[in-house]
Amino acid sequence: MEIGVFIPIGNNGWLISENSPQYMPSFDLNKEIVLKAEGYGLDFALSMIKLRGFGGKTQFWEHNLESFTLMAGLAAVTSKIKIFATAATLTIPPAIVARMASTIDSISHGRFGINLVTGWQKAEYDQMGLWPGEEHYVKRYDMLTEYAQILRDLFDTGVSNFKGQYFEMTDCRVSPKPQVAPKIICAGSSDDGLAFSAQYADYAFCLGVGVNTPKAFEKNNIRLKAATDKTGRDVKTFVLMMVIADETDAAAEAKWQSYRDGVDEDAVKWLKAQSAPNAVNKTTNVVQLSDTVSAVNINMGTLVGSYAKIAAMLDEMAEVEGTGGVLLTFDDFLKGMDDFGQKIQPLMKTRKHITA
Repeated sequence: MEIGVFIPIGNNGWLISENSPQYMPSFDLNKEIVLKAEGYGLDFALSMIKLRGFGGKTQFWEHNLESFTLMAGLAAVTSKIKIFATAATLTIPPAIVARMASTIDSISHGRFGINLVTGWQKAEYDQMGLWPGEEHYVKRYDMLTEYAQILRDLFDTGVSNFKGQYFEMTDCRVSPKPQVAPKIICAGSSDDGLAFSAQYADYAFCLGVGVNTPKAFEKNNIRLKAATDKTGRDVKTFVLMMVIADETDAAAEAKWQSYRDGVDEDAVKWLKAQSAPNAVNKTTNVVQLSDTVSAVNINMGTLVGSYAKIAAMLDEMAEVEGTGGVLLTFDDFLKGMDDFGQKIQPLMKTRKHITA
């Protein structure tokens, strides 16, 4: 099973809590995390893109780096780990993304890939006059399909003459082409999102579900399999999970309870308000992200416990058919990365082949 790290491009990582580690994003921080990940044999590192945060006492995600620029820098200081940047497709034309991807492919010698996002938080784009209107919630994968086809044309042939509803290319050229066509990731879990991934993506990310329920995402894999059966393509699921680990179950659970006790209610209210229009599609992952049940960690699947317990639960995830890997976040990224590499990974049956 492949393992990746979802690096903290935004302040405070993925915990909306006054009691969790508070820090600003920086190149140096993310460089240290990714070099640790590479040293421990992790397979990939991915950064999101976020253009406006949720506010509150913690100013959650109000401070963010830019994904492609960051990953270009990280590509230059690493040698093995795969590097994925995220394209906010409402802000950057596909031909520019293709040229940036070709550049980072050159820096990384073929280790680069792209995560395509349609955009769901109106405030991110409204502030720049780029929000296309409420119809975007319904038609966003129509737009993304055209976007991905242009990328595919440019990566495969260096030329695109695509003519569609959203984009028109006229002898559009990108050269040099990437040495290796960048892998494409999509995190959409709606029916439209999974249909897109089945046709254009190489990996489909999904949110883990619940606390210490490592197989609860299985329904997503079943839905993706139904979509890929129609396209005949092999697309694996990569599951987003948070790890909160310590020497004992009790110590890890105490940290988790403290983070929940310190939830930033104002930031959570902003998240809920921004996600409400997305609820038009009940299968979108934004519905899960904004659920008040566990908004402190944006409702991603969370593994809490001793190092041995975490290792066993990660191995359980690999047993779910269609799972290609796991994308990890940590409450404390530097310590968490060391704990994973030194204390969790060596106990995993699915990672026995890895040596630090």
